[in-house]
Amino acid sequence: MAQELQKLPDIKVSPKTITLGIFTAILFYIGYSSYYTVSAESVGVLQRFGHYHLIVEPGLHWKIPFGVDTVIQVPIKRQLKEEFGFGTPGATFENQVTSKQQWNLETTIVTGDLNTAQVEWVIQFRIENAFDFLFKVRDPGEALRDISESVMREVVGDRTVDEVLTVGRQEIETNAQIQMQEVVNLYEMGLRIDQVQLKNVNPPDPVQSSFDEVNEAQQERERMINVAHGEYNKAVPRARGKADQNIQAAQGYAIQRVNQAQGDASKFNALLTEYVKAPEVTERRLYLETMAEVLPQVEQKIVLDVKAGNVLPLLNLNRQQGNQ
Repeated sequence: MAQELQKLPDIKVSPKTITLGIFTAILFYIGYSSYYTVSAESVGVLQRFGHYHLIVEPGLHWKIPFGVDTVIQVPIKRQLKEEFGFGTPGATFENQVTSKQQWNLETTIVTGDLNTAQVEWVIQFRIENAFDFLFKVRDPGEALRDISESVMREVVGDRTVDEVLTVGRQEIETNAQIQMQEVVNLYEMGLRIDQVQLKNVNPPDPVQSSFDEVNEAQQERERMINVAHGEYNKAVPRARGKADQNIQAAQGYAIQRVNQAQGDASKFNALLTEYVKAPEVTERRLYLETMAEVLPQVEQKIVLDVKAGNVLPLLNLNRQQGNQ
């Protein structure tokens, strides 16, 4: 073995070659560490000697190596979110809490009527100002969680547990978003709150069954109200239609009676005019017209001479003939 080692050729490296290799490695390191790429959804915050220097846009850029310049990429074009009371792996912000014990602490909220509710929620936000986000607040992610929890406790604490569990969810989301944005602007955190969304909102476990019964009763109440509204919508139009029909019939009858009365009045006025002109002729004409209307309705007629003295025999004769 020793003989084989002795047979190996001696490799001699000159100091000049070593120096050239070291110089090449340094140049390669400088070239490699001097260029960096900012992703399309981010901007780069360039720091020189640990102090803010400038904001760089997406793309390939050059910097001074050896730690003189450092770059922090801030995703200003991506929507971020924080979850409270639960956590989705791989889909949350870097400050997302993963401890179930911490989830229980942050979701247990006292309502305005001194009850408690388990409230889970999500906030969606964007980074609008990279400088403010990095340098105005020491830990913006943790500060945002504290702000969100504080605001949610205040908003929920102004309402009863029934409102929180049922009809007040949308109002809570809107008010919480507005108040969170006000606090974020006050601390100049460089964030924009896009949405606050309540997820699971439940009463405490000891009273869960009672709240379920109340919810069932409210649903039954709403169902009965809807049924009553349906019957109302059927009956009222029907009654209104009947009333309109009766009103129109009464109006038609009134118009008919008025027209008839006006026609009779016109007829009597015309008759009066003729009577004033020729009383005897008018009387005779009226007599003849009346007899023309009455006589056709009489079954048996007796015509008498005004000069006849006694009509009894004729009457008796007719009666006897009728009996035969």
